[in-house]
Amino acid sequence: MTTVTFSTQGSRIVGFEVKGHSGYAPAGADIVCAAVTSAVRLAECTVNDVLGLEAAVKVREKDASVSLKLPAALGQTNESTCQALLAGLMVHFVRLAEEYPEHISVMEV
Repeated sequence: MTTVTFSTQGSRIVGFEVKGHSGYAPAGADIVCAAVTSAVRLAECTVNDVLGLEAAVKVREKDASVSLKLPAALGQTNESTCQALLAGLMVHFVRLAEEYPEHISVMEV
């Protein structure tokens, strides 16, 4: 199962971690894993490559995980953009979890 954990400080989403394989289908045919991977890459590329914010990203192949943590001090525009992006990512993962409850779970800490 894939577990997605969003980290918050008050109402601010400060980052997320995605861990594990969904187990929906064999590697290369797993649509749940593909949806998760694509969404994570979109979020990371938007934050780091488009906005240029240098969020901390850790990829660990050993436990099949990736995490992203936003920088602490963002300008108002970047903060608003990142919060909308991460809130949208959370909604996306929650909807995937509703459709594939045995393969993905979403938590907020």
